[in-house]
Amino acid sequence: MKFRTPLFLLVIVGMVCALILMYGRASAPASARQRHTLRSARARREFRRMNPCPATGLVRGACPGYVIDHVKPLACGGADAPANMQWQTTADSKAKDAVERKNCG
Repeated sequence: MKFRTPLFLLVIVGMVCALILMYGRASAPASARQRHTLRSARARREFRRMNPCPATGLVRGACPGYVIDHVKPLACGGADAPANMQWQTTADSKAKDAVERKNCG
């Protein structure tokens, strides 16, 4: 059987590439996949209900420029509860996270 080489090769190479992209990547170990401590969505919702977004005043949706931060980090034994949460600017959060990683591991 004689194939038209250019078209046949393109189809085969495309199929192989698709299979490699879908199945060829090794799965990372669980410790690498889970970088962050699991957080309670319920605690976040309760915090948002009691403390609307400083930028928009809303209790739902995006809060541009702000993130919810744990006063005492979860990695250092802090509670995942609304009483341990605060609004923090994105820039301040990045600086605080860098210090916390050094101090809490």
